[in-house]
Amino acid sequence: MDNSIKKDNGQLVFGQTAAPEKVPDQEPERVFDKPAEARETKAESLKDVMKRDAALVEKELERYLGPEYAGSNETTEAMKYSVLGGGKRVRAFLVLEFCRLFGGSEDAALPFACALECIHASSLIHDDMPCMDDDVLRRGKPSCHVKYGEAGALLAGDALLTFAFELCASNRYVSHKAVRYAVATLAHEAGVMGMMEGQTLDLKNAAESYSDLKKIFLRKTSCLIKAACLLGYFAAVESPSSRDTENIKKYADAIGLAFQIHDDILDVKGDTATLGKTAGTDEKNDRKTVLSFMSMSEAEDEETLLTLLAVEVISGYENSKNLCDLAVWLLSRKK
Repeated sequence: MDNSIKKDNGQLVFGQTAAPEKVPDQEPERVFDKPAEARETKAESLKDVMKRDAALVEKELERYLGPEYAGSNETTEAMKYSVLGGGKRVRAFLVLEFCRLFGGSEDAALPFACALECIHASSLIHDDMPCMDDDVLRRGKPSCHVKYGEAGALLAGDALLTFAFELCASNRYVSHKAVRYAVATLAHEAGVMGMMEGQTLDLKNAAESYSDLKKIFLRKTSCLIKAACLLGYFAAVESPSSRDTENIKKYADAIGLAFQIHDDILDVKGDTATLGKTAGTDEKNDRKTVLSFMSMSEAEDEETLLTLLAVEVISGYENSKNLCDLAVWLLSRKK
């Protein structure tokens, strides 16, 4: 592969699954082998798929967070305020796309996709609070604690976290075995040895090298992305293989690291209006970022190499174009 590329209620009740696609023997077409103009055409196609998926997930989240399933009180309103009407829905897209990759249905993937968005929103609520990153803006509007107070935000974040597991456990379109896999994986990747550990290490702000920082990024960002990819796989496959699972984890770790590196870059290069959150907060709070240990051009090279790795790992699967395109698109996002 050419490495010289350009960066361009009640109880919730939510089926049988299909066998995984076989990996083809022939060498697949890869996005990095295409000129920039061709990759841009693909990105437009990806944009359409992501837009459709985001609308689908938004509609389901609105239904799940309606009075029948989530009641009607201030905590419910704070939950809806934080999870609806914004965001790239990258994690939900990954659930849906990995499910499709292995022959599964959208019905099977949607409860898992919504669960990932609930946990992601929960983490953002808590992340923005004064005791954490102390940010007053999220997705272009006041953070949850600014709108509903610190106690209201804390409850909304906790409620979204628990609601995510209710969504997973109530998925009637997959087997009980798949539900067990999904719940255990989500709990692990979002928990004290996953995303929460990353947040703990991040708050200490004690990284002394890029290697130390990578460990934080792998927990703080990659873990939830890994959960999204794996839950999509579990929604489609009755008996997961160790080979597929390992490849999915490698892809997720790589795009997760690249995602966080790009966030660090955007905090310097971006502006508040575009980002939808306050720009320059890392420097203001004297936070260790990738730019603490390398130059801007080195950071951009590093995220490119990680993207190459992600594409290399997943491009051997038939119908993996959207996942390859997503990895490339994440390099060029502005928020």
